Amino acid sequence: MKWCAEGCGLEFLLVLCGLELSWSCPHHCICYTGPSTVSCQAHNFLSVPEGIPPHSERIFLQNNKIHRLLQGHFSPTTVTLWIYSNNITYIQPSTFHGFVQLEELDLGDNRHLRSLAADTFHGLGRLNALHLYHCGLSALPSNVFQGLRNLQYLYLQDNHLEFLQDDIFVDLHNLSHLFLHGNRLWSLHQNTFRGLGALDRLLLHHNQLQWVDRLAFHDLRRLTTLYLFNNSLTELSGECLALLPALEYLRLNDNPWECDCKAFSLWEWLKRFRGSTSSVGCQSPAELAGQDLKQLRKEDFPDCPGSKSLHQRTTNTWDETNKVSLIKEPHPVPPPHPHRPHHNVAPQYPSPPTPPPHPPPALNAETPGSGGQPGLAPPQRPGRGRNCTRQRIRMGKGKGQNEVHTLKEMADKEYSSPDFEGGKYDHTSPDGTVTRRKHKCPPRTTVHPPSGVQQANNRATFSHPLLYVYVLLGVLLPLTTTYVPR
Repeated sequence: MKWCAEGCGLEFLLVLCGLELSWSCPHHCICYTGPSTVSCQAHNFLSVPEGIPPHSERIFLQNNKIHRLLQGHFSPTTVTLWIYSNNITYIQPSTFHGFVQLEELDLGDNRHLRSLAADTFHGLGRLNALHLYHCGLSALPSNVFQGLRNLQYLYLQDNHLEFLQDDIFVDLHNLSHLFLHGNRLWSLHQNTFRGLGALDRLLLHHNQLQWVDRLAFHDLRRLTTLYLFNNSLTELSGECLALLPALEYLRLNDNPWECDCKAFSLWEWLKRFRGSTSSVGCQSPAELAGQDLKQLRKEDFPDCPGSKSLHQRTTNTWDETNKVSLIKEPHPVPPPHPHRPHHNVAPQYPSPPTPPPHPPPALNAETPGSGGQPGLAPPQRPGRGRNCTRQRIRMGKGKGQNEVHTLKEMADKEYSSPDFEGGKYDHTSPDGTVTRRKHKCPPRTTVHPPSGVQQANNRATFSHPLLYVYVLLGVLLPLTTTYVPR
């Protein structure tokens, strides 16, 4: 009786605290309702514990030593599943099949995972956030993200990715944040990011990028933040960045920039850009080493051809971009890179114009930045142009190590800068001119129908000489009939 009284008293206290004592709750775990939750974190489990209630909505298994995930471990009613910081080495492809309610899946910090089956996440139509950071991944199957049309946050940072298949993100129409920093990517191709029309932030710093196709960003019309610092870039065309009309934050520092004629289009684009940028330090030629590309003058490019303006080149690029976005052209398979390991699935991409003979050396871990936040807080500027393409989206939940909140605070801090009060700002161009602009959007230009429609309409109308003939005949015909002899 004494034991019953003590047990009933403990159960009553748990109910008062909002907890539900359940005989089906796994040992060493806590189960409660509102919503139905199973918390088994930090108990050194070697496998998924048995006895998880079948209708659990939230399951927390982080900070254990779980090795494998198999079909039947979880219920299809699961909405949130955290299994980060374990020792997962294998995920059975059917583990998450039928999980139509799943919204957040955190598999991050499983450094021995290393590979995924192509259909691991198929059918997760409601998935909003997928965490695969620090998992030792060296490659991704080409259709691993197929059907994830509601995904907004994708965390792939701190892996060993060397390349990305063409159209690997093509189904992610609602993706707003893509974290790829801390990998080993060495190139960005024409269709790497195709389909990401809603992307807001793209972090590519701390990779080994050596070249970027000039159409690599052709679908990123809403991108506001692009980080490319601490890579191995020697050049980047201005036409490539001109495809980003909503861009506000750009980081290009800590790359070995060659400030010769190859940098002229980038210099032109930076001169017109109204957003926040980092320094662009020149490494060569010797007479410009250590200088900031943004501060150079046109006279520093004396022998560079400038027959076309940046606007003309951008227009030509857009013509090609429209064709690229609508029609997927087959790419010839080039010979494998001489210094890159072979993979089971060879990527199909055009060869770079001047591929370097060796991969870049290991990058140091020092990240530029300010305020103790490595590589995230942009330098303060007197002001910047307003993003007139869309309304800014406030972000939701995020984890500190995934940098979502840090980036949001960064953007909000710049928007609330005292320099924005009064509605004006001073902008100093690299050529030394100071322009004062009002802080408001320019009026939208009228959108005309496509040229094909205009030509069709023109063919459907009468030409001017023929019209005059018809009018003249209409006047003379009655007069002629009046004077005909009866």
